[in-house]
Amino acid sequence: MQTNRCTYLLLLVIAIALVAIAVRPYTTPHPVQAQSLANAPYPYYFEPGTQMLRDPDGSRQLYGRVVVDMRTGKVWGFPTNTPDTYPMNPVDNKPQVSHPLYLGRFAFEDINQ
Repeated sequence: MQTNRCTYLLLLVIAIALVAIAVRPYTTPHPVQAQSLANAPYPYYFEPGTQMLRDPDGSRQLYGRVVVDMRTGKVWGFPTNTPDTYPMNPVDNKPQVSHPLYLGRFAFEDINQ
């Protein structure tokens, strides 16, 4: 008989705790915090897929990813050498490193004029 009372008491405590956990977000909701891109560690926008990149001096064309620095508006191209979304060399099995190619700049500061 004592075991049943103890079991029921523990089940009642668990049920009350679960109700308290479920009701808490409705009684004291968490405040919403807006986050800006200025505080982000890497405020870059990566264009989906790959594009044909053209060197600004017109010397070469190659496939690559387009990246926009949202703080400054600078547009960079990271060559991948293939239509794949990551740098790859089919001849070499080592991981490849893609160095940025400066393509231009968006004048974000002129938007509010």
